[in-house]
Amino acid sequence: MQLLKSTIHPELASLEGKRFHRQAARGIILDGDNILMLYTERYHDYSIPGGGVDEGEDLRQGLVRELEEETGAKHIDILTEFGCYEEFRPWYKDDFDLVHMESYCYVCTIHPELGETRLEEHEIQNGMRPLWINIHQAIAHNEHTIANSPKKGMSIERETYLLKLIVKELL
Repeated sequence: MQLLKSTIHPELASLEGKRFHRQAARGIILDGDNILMLYTERYHDYSIPGGGVDEGEDLRQGLVRELEEETGAKHIDILTEFGCYEEFRPWYKDDFDLVHMESYCYVCTIHPELGETRLEEHEIQNGMRPLWINIHQAIAHNEHTIANSPKKGMSIERETYLLKLIVKELL
């Protein structure tokens, strides 16, 4: 899969130390200029649905599972690869110094009606919910959060970069 971008979080002084490797699969689902996103109240941002792939799970299987859990999507078809966004970020647990995160993005279609979500407890506590939003509004919202919010999460730069690339390459 094509590497879209590789970033190193500014809090990391080096890439030395004990690394945790995490792979995620994310689904780009468009309907004209609207995109299916996850809004997270805690971080006041929009993100592309998807998440960590379980050990032994294929990226595409993980993507379907994550889309079903986070958005209630049904009849998911993975159309094509979009690309991979690689990050090196600080890790929050004592057993590792940093995480090497690879987000594999795919263009998908789904049945337009969303079903019930099966969010994890921390996702519920963070106020996560799926919704359709105009992609340009999602970009503007995330840019405003980046510029003005002290509570922004570490993934907002990735998400905003990907949204801009989606506009450029898919719309």
